[in-house]
Amino acid sequence: MENRDVRQVTDSRVLAALSHPLRRRLMDVLKVHGPTTVGLLAERTGQAPANVSHHLKVLAAAELVVEAPELARDRRERWWRLVSRGVRWSSADFDDDPAARAVADAAISLNLDRQVTLARVWHAADEATHAAWGDGPFSTDRWLRLTPEELAELGRELNDLLTRWGDREIPDDGRERHPVFVFAHGVPAQP
Repeated sequence: MENRDVRQVTDSRVLAALSHPLRRRLMDVLKVHGPTTVGLLAERTGQAPANVSHHLKVLAAAELVVEAPELARDRRERWWRLVSRGVRWSSADFDDDPAARAVADAAISLNLDRQVTLARVWHAADEATHAAWGDGPFSTDRWLRLTPEELAELGRELNDLLTRWGDREIPDDGRERHPVFVFAHGVPAQP
């Protein structure tokens, strides 16, 4: 099952726009909270509204976000939304151009840094926060013996599972649901 709301990136200029920590965070905030004003984005990221506006313009030029003027209550209020729920790329698409490959490598490095940082922030949280979540938070790893095709199949299955949970209808049961970050890596490696 292929998620059509995930943009396949083949332009290194788009990856360059993604390769900035604040722009990555802005996209995460939009992904979690939906269309949002510049002011709320600034508040949620601890940045000045002018800085957020600048980075939104870079993301808009790469067609990663668009303005949502229909949500504004007046002409001064600027709302933004994601164009696609996610992006993906293959480093192989950039192998013919060393500069483009460097951009793709930087985007991969930024993603990994962001993922590890989010996990570290969780582990550094206080005991009360950990207790509130009980046994819910997890980490897992496993060594598998796979062909490249089997690894691709595993990746599709994991993405389908996460898509099912991400796109499910949220039950109206009065319980508060918080953003939860889930990541897993499947890469060839030696122990």
